[in-house]
Amino acid sequence: MEELRDHPNPQKDVVSSDDDDPPMLSSKTLSALKEFLAQQNQSLGVEPDPDNVENGEEQEEEVALVTEDWRLSQFWYNRETAETVAREVLTLCQLSNSRVACIACPTLYAYLKKLNHNIDVQLLEYDKRFERHGSEFTFYDYNRPEELPSELKHAYRIVVADPPYLSKECLEKVSEAISFLSRPQESYLLLLTGEVQKDRAAELMGLRPCGFRPRHSSKLGNEFRLFTNYDPGNRLGGWEQED
Repeated sequence: MEELRDHPNPQKDVVSSDDDDPPMLSSKTLSALKEFLAQQNQSLGVEPDPDNVENGEEQEEEVALVTEDWRLSQFWYNRETAETVAREVLTLCQLSNSRVACIACPTLYAYLKKLNHNIDVQLLEYDKRFERHGSEFTFYDYNRPEELPSELKHAYRIVVADPPYLSKECLEKVSEAISFLSRPQESYLLLLTGEVQKDRAAELMGLRPCGFRPRHSSKLGNEFRLFTNYDPGNRLGGWEQED
């Protein structure tokens, strides 16, 4: 979360006309709070609720992610991308009533929980700020896929991964984690990564690119693609036709 020292201290800017009245934020602090919440929601592509902001509060579900940490190669999806992929995963869940694993894609996790709070989903992530999700969080270092908990082995029929780096080594390591988590021969795999990984994704996991193009809240120089191991039909823009 963005550090509060960059914003006025709300405890110093509380105005109360009577000891029995509920405390109210000063106009200066309220303005700073609106700006802060807007910055947080912009990274998610979520519009703040004006009624909640006016009351000096914001719904927890709408501030679902901490701010991006570029040192960890974190770049959140924009709203269209997050909702599109989340709805595809929910469609797959309806078809197979399956558990979902999200590897290094906390934006997707947040939108899945927002669209269906009861979905059985596990977030595997290096950033321990996401430990706040409790038992649905598993610490994951892509360099050490062999250290994943044994109870997760072959436990998921739907696995979505967004490798933090565009290197061959990173994709190879992530593919090991996918193989560990997914059910052999009967899993739906979705991979969000750079266009440059197209051939490696096909070689390592038999994935093909879809027509839908993922976008991020921060403009990135690399073209990103969504790859799957199954034919999505008319969803996700369908599989891209091979030359």
